Amino acid sequence: MKAIAIIPARLASTRLPRKMLREIAGKPLPGWVYEAVRASPLLADVIIATDSSEIFDTCRRHGWKAQMTASSHRSGTERIHEISNSHAADIYLNIQGDEPLVRPEQIATLIGVMNDPNVEVGTVKTPCPPEEIANPNAVKVVTAPDGKALYFSRATIPFDRDRTHPPYYKHLGLYGYRKSALDQFVTWPESALEKTERLEQLRFLENGISIHVAETPFDSIGVDTEEDLQRVAKVLQRR
Repeated sequence: MKAIAIIPARLASTRLPRKMLREIAGKPLPGWVYEAVRASPLLADVIIATDSSEIFDTCRRHGWKAQMTASSHRSGTERIHEISNSHAADIYLNIQGDEPLVRPEQIATLIGVMNDPNVEVGTVKTPCPPEEIANPNAVKVVTAPDGKALYFSRATIPFDRDRTHPPYYKHLGLYGYRKSALDQFVTWPESALEKTERLEQLRFLENGISIHVAETPFDSIGVDTEEDLQRVAKVLQRR
């Protein structure tokens, strides 16, 4: 399969203002993500999709492939769809622009899910560290025995009513789409649960599109807060 990875990178962010231009160990955040994704040998191309001329110019200066997209997009998935209209591929990977610790192994796991031609949307999960189970910035996912997602939430799911200590899984910000799924996504309005949780993947579930979830042992740290940024900086400096 021809797989293209797209990294949505918008400048407007509420919890950590202008985070896409924040530097970690001397390199802007999108650069860490771009170079980590480029390390995968399974990808035909990697593109940073942005609506910011500042981000675009930063990418151009550093030699990171970028493309300007419309400022009207409400989500990263809509930005992915615009790129898909001008770049033909079998699958499109959405690698969140705030995931600088993404690994080739995670990308391989995601592509493995998408190798099934019946899968329209795929993503990955990892065992949730105990300290992140109650953290609303760490999105949890519950799945059926066949690997299909039942729900994603910022809440602690499942609720351990009888103290049976079930396994908790953290959702990582990597997705795989077929073009048909992207074409449908942009025709739907924001769904009720999507608005409530601020999780765009719920739009697929509310419209009857299954999301297949594969497990990876490799965790990641998404940069949503200043604390996250400092945690990631320590990891990258150690590397």
